[in-house]
Amino acid sequence: MFSTLTENMIEQYGYPVVTRESLNEFAAVHDVVVLFFTEDAKRFPETDDVAMILPELVKAFEGCFAAAVVARPDQFHLQIRYGFNEWPTLVFLKKGEYLGAISRVQDWHDYLERISRLLASKPEETSRLGRSVSSVGGRARTTE
Repeated sequence: MFSTLTENMIEQYGYPVVTRESLNEFAAVHDVVVLFFTEDAKRFPETDDVAMILPELVKAFEGCFAAAVVARPDQFHLQIRYGFNEWPTLVFLKKGEYLGAISRVQDWHDYLERISRLLASKPEETSRLGRSVSSVGGRARTTE
């Protein structure tokens, strides 16, 4: 179950809720997507902040990406796939391939800068099982 603010965002903006089974189909329809990983808003109150920010980011980038919310039961499975470890997180995919992630609430300017860099970048390797991924200076670093 999502928080009330996340539910309202989904309803108001028509964002789909994707599962690990429907994610590839959603990503195939859109060139670039952002996936909103919410976890539990009671444990991670910044989730409600990101639920308010995400529609503004979609608007600011004038349709450069489509947004979806990841179904709660599938979030941990997909978290492993994309290698982030903080909540909430926005994961960006291009043609279904990983571009990068932005975790927690950021300053507006930082969102704009980091998303612009992600949109201009090439997809990375998404098979991260057994690896630790951390973000350093806005770029993902993978270690064995």
